[in-house]
Amino acid sequence: MNILLTGSVAYDYLMTFPGYFKDHILPEKLNAISLSFLVESMVRLRGGIAPNIAYTLALLGQKPRLWAAVGEDFEEYRIWLESKGIETSGARVIPGVFTASFFVNTDRSNAQIASFYPGAMAFASQLSLYDLNEHRPDLVVISPNDPQAMNQYVEECQALDLPYIYDPSQQIVRLDADNLRLGILHAYGLFVNDYEAALIEKMTGWDSKKMLELNPEMLIVITRGEQGADIYTKNQSVNIPVVSPREIIDPTGVGDAFRGGFLTGLSQGLDLSLCGRIGALAATYCLEQSGPQGHAFSRQEFLARYNSIFRDDSSLGFLL
Repeated sequence: MNILLTGSVAYDYLMTFPGYFKDHILPEKLNAISLSFLVESMVRLRGGIAPNIAYTLALLGQKPRLWAAVGEDFEEYRIWLESKGIETSGARVIPGVFTASFFVNTDRSNAQIASFYPGAMAFASQLSLYDLNEHRPDLVVISPNDPQAMNQYVEECQALDLPYIYDPSQQIVRLDADNLRLGILHAYGLFVNDYEAALIEKMTGWDSKKMLELNPEMLIVITRGEQGADIYTKNQSVNIPVVSPREIIDPTGVGDAFRGGFLTGLSQGLDLSLCGRIGALAATYCLEQSGPQGHAFSRQEFLARYNSIFRDDSSLGFLL
């Protein structure tokens, strides 16, 4: 399956706080909150939703394509992605602008406080899916990006009859209810976490049942942290448990790794429970390392671990 990934491309600045944020937040003073956390470490890593998903797809043998606005500092990142098998000709450099940057501070309970500088991402609407011409993808992923670009890609996918996964996540608060409804109504699939699902319901009045009434051909994937993930269609509901990690290092990018694993299964025509299991294991690999692209495995290693957990020796033969 030819998968085109739209969304943010960013450098991630990851910091660790050796305490608990909750110990320093005074509910009665939220209207005048002023906090500074002295962190014990910081690293700069490659990130952004679109390349994070692409990275796990590539590890699992897929050939994803990137479609994004990037800054003049992207060349090093481009070389890295290309070396992993990700096609980056759709990454357009915006002159005089830096690549987007994500700053996140994680405490001892894995709670996070983050800020995001859009940089080149603010120009993403300059990239049109009409420019793909004969290089049409089989599936487009519309993940967090400049809100104008996200709305544009929804409209362009519908006009060009391109199936798309709608993954608004962090940008839900920047989209209005009508934008969200339009994105959901014609989507091949919706990916959100449980908090985001509740936020969408609050903004649109649509829960998963209502969404499936309005768009019966859609699949809905709701990730729920330690409770795993739930997959809904008009005909079934599947719960996917988490894969227990060997150790927990960093939660950043875990949801993106899940999506990369899930989309790998989807591209192979596997049933949704298998797609979810592949996603769950990919997410755990990410959780066990630092950063959204810190995990690495061969397809044979992934297959061996998958089979040791799920006792399934036949479904993932495409990884051999």
